Amino acid sequence: MGDDGARRVYGTASARRRPPAGKGERLAGWADGRLGLYALAKANMRKVFPDHWSFMLGEVTLYSFVVLILTGVYLTLFFEPSMQEVVYQGSYTELNGVLMSRAFESTLDISFDVRGGLLIRQIHHWAALVFITGMLVHMMRVFFTGAFRKPRELNWVFGWTLLMLGIITGLTGYSLPDDLLSGTGLRFAHGAILSIPIVGTYVAFFLFGGEFPGDDIISRLFPVHVLLLPGIMLGLVAAHLILVFYHKHTQFPGPGRQERSVVGMPFLPVYMAKAGGFFFLVFGVLTVMGAIAQINPVWAFGPYRPDLVTTGAQPDWYLGFSEGLIRVMPGWEINLWGHTLVLGVFIPFTLFPLILLALGVYPFIEAWITGDKREHHILDRPRNVPVRTGLGVAWLTLYAVLLIGGGNDIVATHLHLSINAITWFVRIGVFVLPVVAFLVTKKICMGLQRRDRAKVLHGRETGTVKRLPTGEYIEVHEPLAQADLFTLTQHEQNPPYTIGPEVDAGGVRRRVKRSQRLRARLAHAMFGPDARIEKPTAEEYREITSGDRGH
Repeated sequence: MGDDGARRVYGTASARRRPPAGKGERLAGWADGRLGLYALAKANMRKVFPDHWSFMLGEVTLYSFVVLILTGVYLTLFFEPSMQEVVYQGSYTELNGVLMSRAFESTLDISFDVRGGLLIRQIHHWAALVFITGMLVHMMRVFFTGAFRKPRELNWVFGWTLLMLGIITGLTGYSLPDDLLSGTGLRFAHGAILSIPIVGTYVAFFLFGGEFPGDDIISRLFPVHVLLLPGIMLGLVAAHLILVFYHKHTQFPGPGRQERSVVGMPFLPVYMAKAGGFFFLVFGVLTVMGAIAQINPVWAFGPYRPDLVTTGAQPDWYLGFSEGLIRVMPGWEINLWGHTLVLGVFIPFTLFPLILLALGVYPFIEAWITGDKREHHILDRPRNVPVRTGLGVAWLTLYAVLLIGGGNDIVATHLHLSINAITWFVRIGVFVLPVVAFLVTKKICMGLQRRDRAKVLHGRETGTVKRLPTGEYIEVHEPLAQADLFTLTQHEQNPPYTIGPEVDAGGVRRRVKRSQRLRARLAHAMFGPDARIEKPTAEEYREITSGDRGH
């Protein structure tokens, strides 16, 4: 038999000995033939992700959102969003015979009669607080490290929108039980809406279905809370993750880490295994918090009555600063053409979104100031951008001061202080403390830059004191490793934008726009000589290291 014939016989026998494809393989082949999953997985499943503890902040936020969806679906099965009045006769005997809405009654039933209902309620509430906390802290990490720069501006907008929607979803959510605390919060929101000039009354009547509290507000908030807002947020989360995957993850400066290379672990199996374990860890912590830490005991507040207010009524922390704006604002009113404009409510109601908007538009303002159109995948060390870091700390300080204003009565009673003194402290602190925080933060960042410069040129202090033959005592410094030198000196220090000569070569004064002058001033303030310490040059390093490295 010839070689060709033998080859055909052996090939046929080999094909006969091959075991038939399993069900999973056939299913994978069927899906790949219609969806192209194999090529997609091959291109992306081995994508490298860098590793740093701060990246877990975004994961905590994502997993809290998943827990919110799961627990929210369970609660939806038992909650009745109705303001129909009923007389309670249930397991919580302290409220038997009390007139209440069906929404509040069903909340009591979930808490005392539904198996695991109270646990799920509390996990849901804690997950909501952790979700919004995680979003804010994650955004601050992105802000301080400059991760919002090109090409991630759109992802920053997605994240900021998620924060705004999360705050609104929290407001609609804790208003649903119709207890005395949530009713007080709705009354607060109703008064803020009424302060809108001209259309405030019409908007309030439309939302509440008539005079406060109306008969429709709970049934209208329910689909907004469980369908509209979560649906939009789910879409934004998906878009956010897709862009993170597409742009590749940012990474902190270090050896081998460049704008075009990533140092880390592959998406599969390492990253997915860690992410899966971390999800169950977050879920477990939220479950423990829901089991042992009581939150929002609606039965202690009782059903909402328009003529009552809960003692020490406070919103959740993420809305506390909005209430602080109104509590510390003087009760100013003006009358124009027979209409009363309540400035004491309308001005804070307007400032609430503006304070959050300042965070949302910052990346675009900085991009306009710098004129930088390059892609950035290496993060900034906050100390190397002191003005940006100072602005972020100033924003957080303003938020914290207003949060104190939102709980001025609680602070006064617990610390035995005058509520008027606290109110005036907040009124003054709103203008003074953010400025102080900015200046102090900038000074600290500049000092850290000076320390980094000294470490590069002279090395790390060892604590060892040496006596020279001349009798002089010096401290021995240890030279830094090349990896540490790279980390401390890899950042760029480009000259800030300038207008240039205002008179051309022909002696003609050229026209300079006001926007250009403003941009030049801001660029000088943010990235000029007063906002940075020049990093060591290669010549300075060689000059220092060529001599005695003892000091």
